[in-house]
Amino acid sequence: MKMNCRSAGVFTGLLAILAATGCRTDYGAGSPYQPGPVVGKTVGTGVGVVAGNAVGLGVGVVQGTVHGVASTIDPSYRTVTVWKTETTSDGRTIQVPHDILVDQYGRPAVMPAPTGNSAPTSNPAPPK
Repeated sequence: MKMNCRSAGVFTGLLAILAATGCRTDYGAGSPYQPGPVVGKTVGTGVGVVAGNAVGLGVGVVQGTVHGVASTIDPSYRTVTVWKTETTSDGRTIQVPHDILVDQYGRPAVMPAPTGNSAPTSNPAPPK
């Protein structure tokens, strides 16, 4: 927890420094016709672009990792119920529900549904 607070403090301090110093668009006391201020502004822009991309890369990696971990431990699931017609031993015809575990696109997963049914051996007909 201390590391998170320390990191947040450092990030906030850097953000405050950047906000206070990085907002000027003119050349300050220097002349735009002299090479010093022009080179300084160009180098500063380059450093800002590189630093911004590095931070963006880090944020992207962290968000991708979080999304990947969250998607693998997601406890929610989707099932599709298919009703199969079966005949009992005394000759009656009944409808028996059969749950199929599906992914987010509706494709059947080759594993048993959490409701206790066996895993599908082949892709069943899509429900109507």
